Amino acid sequence: MGEFLPDYLIREQAAVDALIVFGVLRAIGAVLAYRRGWHMATIERCFIGAALLYCLPQLFDLLTHMTSTHAAAAELEGKLGGCAIVLVLAPVVRHKLGYE
Repeated sequence: MGEFLPDYLIREQAAVDALIVFGVLRAIGAVLAYRRGWHMATIERCFIGAALLYCLPQLFDLLTHMTSTHAAAAELEGKLGGCAIVLVLAPVVRHKLGYE
């Protein structure tokens, strides 16, 4: 797929996908943690692990298939960027929703 699409489109789509997936999951996780009395630090660690697992397939492709790294690198950059944005902005959204 990387031969037909430019890098920036692959990168943007992966970032938007990560923003949507982890944004929704973080909101649901904050609600569940608040209702069950869990510590938010535990939820933070779980989502950092989930973000690493989410980016693992592209990292594996990048490390094993040296000939087709073009699309895998762009998708990995997009996923990492989207996950980083969500991980940084999640406490702000959680505070605005009142789940502190």
